[in-house]
Amino acid sequence: MRVRKLTIAAMALAAGLSLTACQNDDDAAGQSTAPPAASTEASSGGGSGSAGSDSAGSDSAGESPNGTGGTDGTGGSGGTGGAGEDGKTAAKCSTDELEITAIDATVGGDTEGTVAVDLKNGGGRDCSMAGYAGVDLKTNYGTVSAERTGDPAPRIVLKDGETVTFGITYPINDTGGSGVRITGLVVTPPDETKSVTLDWPGGASLPVTDGSGTSVRVGPLGSAGQGG
Repeated sequence: MRVRKLTIAAMALAAGLSLTACQNDDDAAGQSTAPPAASTEASSGGGSGSAGSDSAGSDSAGESPNGTGGTDGTGGSGGTGGAGEDGKTAAKCSTDELEITAIDATVGGDTEGTVAVDLKNGGGRDCSMAGYAGVDLKTNYGTVSAERTGDPAPRIVLKDGETVTFGITYPINDTGGSGVRITGLVVTPPDETKSVTLDWPGGASLPVTDGSGTSVRVGPLGSAGQGG
């Protein structure tokens, strides 16, 4: 009986050990199964994270082109502005928008007479001109064209209401004779073909010459009535 009891006890012990081993194996199996599930979740979470990064990357890429575009746009605008400013020039002054007047500007004691001609811009806009105006004197012997003297005037911009002056010089008739009688002054603005005829404000006549050349001279724009 003692031997049988021991055998039964031994079998019970063995059965308990076997049950414990099975439980340990089951626990181990459960643990080995759990990590893959956790790994799958981590991998899935990592994918969302990558998508977020890609999205952020796309946002960054979006900001970069916008920033670059802004820089290029600013540069382009500046270039265009610069070109638009460097390309701006006032149109030439036309005869119709100029108010042309002439006065006697001879100073006592001068050996020559002087007439000052004013060209006033009355066109309501800025305009430009350069060089010389054309000048002809009408006389009882025909037309006398003035000779250009002095350095040509550079192009100037005449603002609305502003005036530029040039001078005409001519010999004073002190011969005692009637000379060549002046009946009118014809002025043609620079780069224009349309002329304006004015009353001649200077001496009534020119001395008779031998016809070797004109003795009437016109100065460039801005000569302030000094005729060269």
